[in-house]
Amino acid sequence: MNFRHLRYFVAAFEHGSFRKAGAALGVQESTISRRIRDMEDGLGSALFHRHSGGVCLTVAGQRLLSKARKVLRYVNEGTEIVDAVGRGEEGHLRVGIFTSLASGFLPDLLRGFAEEHPGVHIEVADGNPAEHVAAIRQFRLDIAFLTGTLDWPRCETDYLWSERVFVVLPESHALAQKEEVHWHDLAHEPFIVSDVPPGQEIHDYLVQRVADLGHHPKIQSQFVGRDNLLTLVAIGSGLTVTSEATTAAHVPGICYRPIVGEVLPFSGVWSPKNDNPALRRFVSMAKVLARSQGAEL
Repeated sequence: MNFRHLRYFVAAFEHGSFRKAGAALGVQESTISRRIRDMEDGLGSALFHRHSGGVCLTVAGQRLLSKARKVLRYVNEGTEIVDAVGRGEEGHLRVGIFTSLASGFLPDLLRGFAEEHPGVHIEVADGNPAEHVAAIRQFRLDIAFLTGTLDWPRCETDYLWSERVFVVLPESHALAQKEEVHWHDLAHEPFIVSDVPPGQEIHDYLVQRVADLGHHPKIQSQFVGRDNLLTLVAIGSGLTVTSEATTAAHVPGICYRPIVGEVLPFSGVWSPKNDNPALRRFVSMAKVLARSQGAEL
């Protein structure tokens, strides 16, 4: 007995004849009759009384009917679920981030995808690039958005957008009077960074930029998250730098000023072996959004 047999059996009952069941299913009457006979032979019991007007269920057939309908319903529901997942309408998408979701390309992308695919559950995780790439290779993340355009082995990488770099200042700081600042304005300033991502990357970034000016930067790590780090800037603990997306976050006592000529590229990274249909649709939407915003290196 298989799924097709059960379909023929239920159709024969619902239509009251093998001929009408065959017409409804698009198969020959003889095929319906033969498959029902195969079922009866396998079960060792007649399922239908045959008569000149059609067929009706035997006691054994009546007992089988409810079970057959339940099986068909479960199979149909399972097929619908699989089809929905395959079309990217349902499922799960795990996204690693290395930037703020306050504004910009990434929140626009996540919002647009959620609106078009409400059945897909989106899970977002902070982390550093090495952690995210390792998770992608192990299929614990579907995609990560990282700074730079580095090609990661065994991963697909696509540049998507860029953001200006801003220094975060107390409102009372002398540089707050400027519309924009240069690195030589910041060479002797004390900086603070978080001990959580992307704190280490910001630390290395500051060391490189200030070292290019022939100075060694003063950088102190703080055991706080991104939001509290901005509050520490407001009370005078030091300056920090951030990407453009973060500047949508309003924290009393601070201001943001762009650093002249500083731009951070951001790329999407995912595994070419990941067969998650939701990922394919997400990547496609990301590329369309990037083209619409004119992403250029």
